[in-house]
Amino acid sequence: MEILNQLLYWISTGLMLPVVVVLLFLFLKALAALGGFYSSYISRLKVGKLVQPFMSGLSQKSLKESRLPAGKNVLVTYLDQLVQAKGSEVRREKILNEFELDMSRQLSSTKNMSKLGPVLGLMGTLIPMGPALVGLASGDIASMAENMQVAFSTTVVGLIVGAIGFTLTEIRQRWFAKDLATLQFIADLITEENEKA
Repeated sequence: MEILNQLLYWISTGLMLPVVVVLLFLFLKALAALGGFYSSYISRLKVGKLVQPFMSGLSQKSLKESRLPAGKNVLVTYLDQLVQAKGSEVRREKILNEFELDMSRQLSSTKNMSKLGPVLGLMGTLIPMGPALVGLASGDIASMAENMQVAFSTTVVGLIVGAIGFTLTEIRQRWFAKDLATLQFIADLITEENEKA
């Protein structure tokens, strides 16, 4: 039993360095995701000023008479693809499915951060607790304090990564749901106009 305990102790302490390295990598990735989010937000504001009049104009005139908004944005790109595929319902369905897959792929990074951050933070908390307790038992208060500092630091970093990932995922999911509703409306409008023609 002593051998098994020692083996488990070595495995857990051996995992400390990889956990800290991955946690630091995720923290840097979370900061980069925040920068990317700000850029996406500004882009959405600009495109929203173009898409909103286009959508409002569809209540007064048909899609054929309306001019598509121009710009470099995912929504505008898929809107253009839908209008180009107005003759084929199958192609329109494929475009909508591709949009959903594209958005799911974009969300996977922040979703993973929201789950992995707290898990790695907890691992980084529990792993140094063993050496800290050993230090306490042997009277080495300095070793215990150092291990406890590592434990609490990894917890905080893990929670920050998780919070950033969760927040960005939630906001982007709302954005993508709104974009999908817009694309679905345009696809249904095309179908309706085709039936009338």
